[in-house]
Amino acid sequence: MSYYFIANYDVVDQKMYEQYVQTVRPTLMQHGAKILAADSEPNNLEGESGRTFVILEFESEEAAMNWYNSPEYQAIVGLRLNSTEGWARGVPQFIMPS
Repeated sequence: MSYYFIANYDVVDQKMYEQYVQTVRPTLMQHGAKILAADSEPNNLEGESGRTFVILEFESEEAAMNWYNSPEYQAIVGLRLNSTEGWARGVPQFIMPS
């Protein structure tokens, strides 16, 4: 079952964030992630949100956690955490009950 990493944040240090963007891509590809959405100007329909919205798809929760906890990602996650203010969540694919 697919698993999604969803992040919503404001960039507070553009230079550091650009470093993160350049270095995160190879880690995603190593773990089979698909970038489903990434936008710095999302259309806010209801409520408040950060300016940047990202949705990544992994084949499973295990694959997502393997990426997130990998030495390669852990070496750079601080770039995102220190250059943004917001949140990230992991959620499983929704399966409609029969």
